Amino acid sequence: VDVFQAWCGPCKTVVDLFRKIRNEVGSDLLHFAVAEVDSIGALEKYRGKCEPVFLFYAGGELVAVVRGANAPLLQKTILEQL
Repeated sequence: VDVFQAWCGPCKTVVDLFRKIRNEVGSDLLHFAVAEVDSIGALEKYRGKCEPVFLFYAGGELVAVVRGANAPLLQKTILEQL
């Protein structure tokens, strides 16, 4: 989940990375979503941050967090979690 604030917008540069990995591993294993923290109370602790935050969930549980648009770290985390 790409967590963002309305004034900053979702991290568009990472969408291509997710699309590439999803094509490689299959669409059933990887799902990408965006969530605006200003409209979701459960994400309140991420408000006021200017860097993107990526939350990784498996089985309904938070399993990893990556702060910042670090493409190599995001790719590594995605592949590890899959």
